[in-house]
Amino acid sequence: MAFALGCDAFSVAVGVGTGGVTVRRLFRLSWHFGLFQFLMPILGVLLGQGISSRVGLVGPWIAGGLLVAIGVKMLWDIVRSKPAEMDSRRDPTRGWSLVLLSIATSIDALLVGFSLGILGVGILYPAILIGVMALVMTAVGMFLGAGIARGIGKYAEGFGGVILILLGIWFVVRL
Repeated sequence: MAFALGCDAFSVAVGVGTGGVTVRRLFRLSWHFGLFQFLMPILGVLLGQGISSRVGLVGPWIAGGLLVAIGVKMLWDIVRSKPAEMDSRRDPTRGWSLVLLSIATSIDALLVGFSLGILGVGILYPAILIGVMALVMTAVGMFLGAGIARGIGKYAEGFGGVILILLGIWFVVRL
């Protein structure tokens, strides 16, 4: 289950990694994805069974919408930037972009928390495993994205934006 939940974080990290990997970016994205993946199942258990059916229906739409919005923003920044401004574009591992990406990749973990709470399963151990797996998979994804970026050069960040848009659409379509 932890691996399956980490796949969303991994996929998004590949897209973000195309913009380059620094120690700070790697730490910020991995830490936040792992933290949110750890906290969301706990939150899911706390919110309880009554809310789970309502969130379950709109969760993929929220996650998909957030990913599409961030991907479109990345592409828009590329289109409107002049070559000299390319390095000063917004970093998706900072600020609200980071928070939104963290939420989008962890909504499934919230729903898992609802399910585990309904089953009466203890949540701390599964939440730790989910968080650690997401952290590791995010780091691997960022490095993979950076490797892809070296191969496609200046188109790398656009490729990352397209990945986020496609993931967002996939979140909604897989209903």
